Amino acid sequence: MEEKEIIAYKDKNGQIIDTQTAAEMDCSDCEPIYFDNSPEALEVIRHSTAHLMAQAIKQLYPEAKFFVGPVVDEGFYYDFRVDEKISDSDLKKIEKTMQQLAKKKIDIERYCIPKSEAQEKFAGDDLKQEVMKRIEDDRLCIYRQGDFEDLCRGPHVPNTKFLRNFKLTRVAGAYLGGDETKEMLTRIYGIAFADKESLKEYLKMIEEAKKRDHRKLGTELGLFMFNDEAGAGLPFWMPKGARLRGKIEQILWKAHRRRGYEPVRGPEILKADMWRTSGHYACYGENMYLTEIDGQEYGIKPMNCIGHILIYKHDMHSYRELPLKYFEYGVVHRHEKSGVLHGLLRVREFTQDDAHIFCTPEQIKPVVIDVLEFVDRVMKIFGFEYEMEISTKPEKAIGDDAIWETATKALKEALDENGFEYGIDEGGGAFYGPKIDIKITDALKRKWQCGTIQVDFNLPERFELEYVDENNERSRPVMIHRAILGSFERFIAILTEHFAGEFPIFIAPTQVIFVPIAEDHVAYAKELAAELAEFDVDCEIYDKNESLAKRVRTAEKQKVPMIAIIGDEEVKNRNVAVRDRRKREQYDLSAEEFIKLIKEQTSEVRI
Repeated sequence: MEEKEIIAYKDKNGQIIDTQTAAEMDCSDCEPIYFDNSPEALEVIRHSTAHLMAQAIKQLYPEAKFFVGPVVDEGFYYDFRVDEKISDSDLKKIEKTMQQLAKKKIDIERYCIPKSEAQEKFAGDDLKQEVMKRIEDDRLCIYRQGDFEDLCRGPHVPNTKFLRNFKLTRVAGAYLGGDETKEMLTRIYGIAFADKESLKEYLKMIEEAKKRDHRKLGTELGLFMFNDEAGAGLPFWMPKGARLRGKIEQILWKAHRRRGYEPVRGPEILKADMWRTSGHYACYGENMYLTEIDGQEYGIKPMNCIGHILIYKHDMHSYRELPLKYFEYGVVHRHEKSGVLHGLLRVREFTQDDAHIFCTPEQIKPVVIDVLEFVDRVMKIFGFEYEMEISTKPEKAIGDDAIWETATKALKEALDENGFEYGIDEGGGAFYGPKIDIKITDALKRKWQCGTIQVDFNLPERFELEYVDENNERSRPVMIHRAILGSFERFIAILTEHFAGEFPIFIAPTQVIFVPIAEDHVAYAKELAAELAEFDVDCEIYDKNESLAKRVRTAEKQKVPMIAIIGDEEVKNRNVAVRDRRKREQYDLSAEEFIKLIKEQTSEVRI
C-alpha cells in the first residue's frame, strides 16, 4: 500500500500550518495532515487549488488583478478583475492551464514581510490595497509558486503536484467585498479532492442536484415565483405551492397544540426603541429594514422574539404556569445582499415556525429534551437524518461571559445526559445566547441547517421579565427560542430537492389527477373528485381537447402521486385504472377501494 504524503500539520493549538512553517519551528507534538479527503486536508487542497486557478488566470489574462480566494462549503472561489468578459465556456481553457502548471510540480513557498513593505510592493494593485485595509496584522505573508504570488495566511500544500483532481464549476459576479456600492468583480467557483474517484462522485451529485434544483422544479410544478419588478428575494406562492405549504402548516399546527403550545401573533413592525432594548439594533441593525412614522423610527421585525416577550410581559405569571410555550408562524424581513439571494433558500421575506418557551432555570434541560423529541418526530416524518451542533458565543454578542457559560453548559448537559452526539461550532451562536443547530441530510447527502434551539438569559433581563416563584418572590425566567423547520421557505426548498418534486401524498399539492379518455367520462371523474374533496384531497381533472397520451404525459410531469385513467370500462364497472407513482405500478381498483386507499394515504400524519 502506497504511503500517504504529508501536506500540512495541525499544531498543539489546533491550528493548521504548512510544512514549511512546521520545519521552521519545534513541531514534535504536531499532528500530520495527510494527502487524503479528510476535512483538514481538503481545506488545504482547495485553498491551494484556488491559487493554482489564479496562477492560470494570470498566465492567460496578464492584466488580471486578484482580490480574495477563500475556501467555502461548496469548494473554493477567487474574485478578480480582468479586461474581457469571462464566461463558463472559458473554464475548460483555464482548467487546461491549471493541469499544465500542476504537472510542472512547482514548489509553493511562503515568506512574510512588514505590512508597509507589502503596501509598497503592491503599490500598483488597488485590489491588493483593498485586501490589506482589511488586515490588522503588522506582518503579512505571501505565498509564491513559480512566477505567481499572492497575499495569503495559508496554509498551502508544499507543491502543485498535489493539485490534480479539480473542476471549475461556474462563473459569477461578486461586488468588491460584498459591498453593492463597489465594482462588480468576476468570481470563479471550483472544487477539488485528493483523488479522481471522489471528484467523479461529486460531479455526478452536482448533475443530479441540477435536475432537483428547487428553482427549476418550482417553475415546472407551478409552486412559487419571483418578480424582479416587485423586488428581489420576495417569493410569491402560487396555488400549488400554497397548497403544499398549507398542508405542512396544518400538520405542524396540530403537533404544536398537542404539545401544549399556545398560538400568538405579534405585529410585523415595532418602534426602533424596542430593537435597541433587545440589542437587535446594535448587533443586527444592518440586516433590518427601518422607516420613520410620525417622526419616530420603526423597524420591520427580523425576528419574532420581541412580540412574544411583550405578550408574556402583559400578565404576571406564576411558576405553576411554566414552562409557558408560545408559537407563531411569524413573517420576518431581513436585508440580504443581492449576491447571496438564492431561490427560496435565501430570501428577504420568510415565515418561521417560531416558538418561545419561558421557563425556570431548572426546567431548561427537560424543555430542551422535549423540543429535541419534537424535532426527531418531524424529521422522521419527512425521511431526514440529522445531526446537532452547539454554537457558542460569537464576537458580536450581548451579556457577560458568566451568563453565556451557564447557558452553554445547560445545553451541553441536556445533550450529554441523554446520550446525544453533537459537534461544537465555536463563535456560531446568536448574539443573545448559545444554540443547538439541527443539520439535516438530504437524498444527495448534502447537509442543511434548519432548526435551532437557543437558550437566552439576556433578553429576559433586558425586558425585565418576571414570574412569581414558589416562595412568592419575583424571579427571572429563562427564554428558549426554538424553530424546527427554520423557515417554511427554506424547508420547502430542501424538501423539493430531497424528493425531486415527488412529494409524499400527505403533503403533495395535487394528490390525484383524473384523466378521462373522452367527454363521456368527465362526469364520473368529477364525481370521484368531489367525493375526495370532502376529505380535503386535492384533485385535478385533465379533460382538455388533447390526445390521451399527451394528457397522461402532462400529468406525469406534474409528479403527482396518483393518476387515475377513466374510460368506458371504468365508468361501466365503477372502477379506476390507477398509475401509482410511488410504487411505480399500475393496477385497477373499484371506486370504493380507490377512495379508501386515498383516504388512508392522505390521512393526518401524527407528529
